[in-house]
Amino acid sequence: MTGRRHPRSTFLSRLLSRRVKPTALTTVALAACSTLAAGCGVVPGTTGGSGDDPITVMTWAPMDTGATNQPGMPAFAQAYARWINAHGGINGRKLRVLVCNDHNDGVAAAKCARRAAKENVVAVVGSYSQHSDAFLPPLEGAGIPYIGGYGITTNEFTSPLSYPVNGGQPTLLAGLGNALASSCGPVTLVRPNTIAGDQLPELLDSGLTAGGHPAASDQLAEEDANEYDGQSELALRRANADPAKQGCVVPALGDRTNTFMDSFRRARDHYPEVRTATVLGSVDQTAINATGGASGPYEGSYITGWYPVASDARWNPMKKVIQEKAFGDNRIDAADAGVQTTWIAYTVLRRAVEALGDGEVTADSVRDVLDDGLKVDTGGLTPTLQWKFQDQLAAVGFPRLVNANVTLQIVREGRLVAAREGFVDVTGTLRNAEL
Repeated sequence: MTGRRHPRSTFLSRLLSRRVKPTALTTVALAACSTLAAGCGVVPGTTGGSGDDPITVMTWAPMDTGATNQPGMPAFAQAYARWINAHGGINGRKLRVLVCNDHNDGVAAAKCARRAAKENVVAVVGSYSQHSDAFLPPLEGAGIPYIGGYGITTNEFTSPLSYPVNGGQPTLLAGLGNALASSCGPVTLVRPNTIAGDQLPELLDSGLTAGGHPAASDQLAEEDANEYDGQSELALRRANADPAKQGCVVPALGDRTNTFMDSFRRARDHYPEVRTATVLGSVDQTAINATGGASGPYEGSYITGWYPVASDARWNPMKKVIQEKAFGDNRIDAADAGVQTTWIAYTVLRRAVEALGDGEVTADSVRDVLDDGLKVDTGGLTPTLQWKFQDQLAAVGFPRLVNANVTLQIVREGRLVAAREGFVDVTGTLRNAEL
């Protein structure tokens, strides 16, 4: 297997040092501001105001860039604010949502975080950014919780101020590996040649090897390429290495997965038995339709997601918000995993504010109520969420990962449907991953 590897000790050392340093900085900052409040420009604990003041939060995501974009997340956040305010607000207080474009850029992501501190937000909610190294330190310095990030970076599962609602890429790939172990011959993973991409092979392999399958072939690709003709041909040859067993190609290139599939579809004529499989976020129903539906390359493919399929009745409350306050906004797709994550994140925020009752709503108070063991029922879209300082997956570098459940979906007759009922818990698989 080719590609870069990180031994467990090195990987964990990097994660732990990354987690401990911001924690120490946050502790010092909180202590200093508590003692010398008059000398602090933004005092943790004073954000959000009190009484009848609006509850101010922020949602950010990349928009109008040449790579991954998630405009539906901020758009849905604003629609949610309109909806909740039309129904009396949260505990009688209006919700004010600020949006920020991180431009898929670390400098811009840091600016979004500093703006959140300047605007006295009580939380950053339901957001997407690949640049947690840039945005988490400013949030930690201001004591602002990060609720329901997309789960695209490791830091979201290590920072004590992060409250993830899904298991991010770790659970999706481990779950996909589990599903493919019994149904595929040789497996080829096509993933970005980036730091974030370096972790993907180990995660997919954790599921494959748990099922007694050999590790996948690790194939690097540029994340912003305009075509993948050579990459698709190579992936197909590798997946077809054993003609007696139906091989599988797993593209995990985010928004560029569709670009890869354009090349893959043209090259596949020479390898008709090779199937594809991927994770939600790299493909959705729109992408399946655009690539030919039932006659396209995704037919029969397994796809892992964090949540039930979009047609599940448990999404009806979210769809009601879209219908009432965002009807016609084509940025918002109820089947998009980013929009779904934002809905769940705002459910967490609402429960936290409701739990405070008549108390002051600040970044500190929201964080405290979450840290004090608040249990959040999401209507069956996830298991009941509850965050602890160290959870079950702390030993493998994910102390904040509290939801290791995934759903297994399959493309049948061009439609993305549930491949099995209920969730698959990949906690055990991740514990055994050689990260």
